[in-house]
Amino acid sequence: MTKLKLGPITEEKPVKATLELPASLHRDLAAYAELLGRQTGQPVRDPVKLIVPMLERFIATDRGFAKARRAKPAGDASS
Repeated sequence: MTKLKLGPITEEKPVKATLELPASLHRDLAAYAELLGRQTGQPVRDPVKLIVPMLERFIATDRGFAKARRAKPAGDASS
């Protein structure tokens, strides 16, 4: 079986955000949710719930972002 980048989805207190997805992306999310459910044994009832862990994984593994974040000027108090 193909190893997916996401693992089981954890439930946390959400922050409300509204966005529109192209239908093709929603179909891909639904297909991914089905594969993830089979792989983890935990069905994903709402494919939209994959968006947050996918973004978290993307950010956590983006080397350019990590490098830029580390190079932030010392006087920058925006974080």
